[in-house]
Amino acid sequence: MAHKDDTPVHEIRPVTQEVRVPERYLPTPTIEPGHSYASITDHISTIVLRKRTPIGWYVGFGISLILMTVLTAAIGKLVFVGVGIWGINHPAGWGMDIINFVWWIGIGHAGTLISAILLLLRQEWRTSINRFAEAMTLFAVASAGLYPALHTGRPWYDFWLFPYPNTMTLWPQFRSPLMWDVFAVSTYATVSALFWYVGLIPDLATLRDRATNVIARKIYGMGALGWRGSAKHWYRYETAYLLLAGLSTPLVLSVHTIVSFDFAVAQIPGWHATFFPPYFVAGAVFAGFAMVLTLAIPARKFLKLEDFITMKHLENMGKVMLATGLIVFYAYLMELFLGWYSGNVFERFMVHNRILGPYWKMYIALIVCNGLAPQLMWVKRFRTSTAMLFITAMFVNVGMWLERFVIIPGSLHRDFLPSSWGMYHGTRWDWSMFIGSMGLFLFLLFLFIRFLPMISIFEMRTLLPEAHAHGEEH
Repeated sequence: MAHKDDTPVHEIRPVTQEVRVPERYLPTPTIEPGHSYASITDHISTIVLRKRTPIGWYVGFGISLILMTVLTAAIGKLVFVGVGIWGINHPAGWGMDIINFVWWIGIGHAGTLISAILLLLRQEWRTSINRFAEAMTLFAVASAGLYPALHTGRPWYDFWLFPYPNTMTLWPQFRSPLMWDVFAVSTYATVSALFWYVGLIPDLATLRDRATNVIARKIYGMGALGWRGSAKHWYRYETAYLLLAGLSTPLVLSVHTIVSFDFAVAQIPGWHATFFPPYFVAGAVFAGFAMVLTLAIPARKFLKLEDFITMKHLENMGKVMLATGLIVFYAYLMELFLGWYSGNVFERFMVHNRILGPYWKMYIALIVCNGLAPQLMWVKRFRTSTAMLFITAMFVNVGMWLERFVIIPGSLHRDFLPSSWGMYHGTRWDWSMFIGSMGLFLFLLFLFIRFLPMISIFEMRTLLPEAHAHGEEH
């Protein structure tokens, strides 16, 4: 059978026309093209093994040391004088100490979520930011742990709170939420540290083999635990890494759930609410991703990591921040609705007091920072702008601190009896502790950036096409 022009059918070729897809519709790469195994290893390891430390690092490290000095002075004053130097009083027995504790614990949640849950879900975009976020988790938990330890008034007796055998019933108060916090946070810190360290082992071996300094080579060698990259080593590594990811996943839900029980088990209007656990968990992820963006955007710029921390990573974090921000905003609305719908005069007064009471400015600022500012992330142009992402993340950081202020002193300062009402104001020692804890966080962060790879070398190499057996076919 022939065509009208006598051309055989099997020789007819379809006319194809090159279709140009607009650049804005193309998928953003997880790693910029043009890299090889060697270039990835060289770029990341050079940040650690460079002979001359950048001036900017010294400036940041010096600022963190100054803030650490403020923290040391505040703790010294507290130990010698007592918790009376803080602004806590009769109606508001909890103040900035517990506000900052919950704020720091929330910041630590993004690391475990990025590392463990996204690993189990096989999300490749976690690769460039997981190591950085895991380290941030540990440093945030270290800053958070200061507050409950010092809030007891006698920190030298804090070992009573740890879960050691109690067969003689020496410490009878196992129903205290403070003890639940110690159990949860210590478990969270231990598993997170193990997860972080196990992921570091192959990269420590790379630094060991590349280090020219004898002392550095020995230190990295001890940390690498004899890693040689054999098939047996990789098999055991991947098994341990997946097991720790599985253990870490429920911790994301459990830790801030237990922290929320500090409030939810109390009979205080504004605290006694059943939705506090999911509300606190969503808020923790919200705050955690905001802090990751706050730190990753400057690090990406100053360390020239644009090829590894691409716009895809930043945009995805913006999307997660938007999703968790909507959950948190919904919780704010439910607080108002349930306060009215309960028919309880005390709950209704709590709602009225938050909106029109003496701390109304705090509440309005909270709604603006956590409710309205994240809505910018609906717009792709804002999600793909580092300046807008950074500004939004800073709004969220402030808003999450304000949320804890509204929940804690905002609920305590006007209780059931008007005769016991009062006002809470943080003292200079409260603010010194808070600013000093930021110094501790930055101090540990700068040490981490200088002496350990902030991006996983071997995981970045798995993103290259040649790392996959059928990469060329795809």
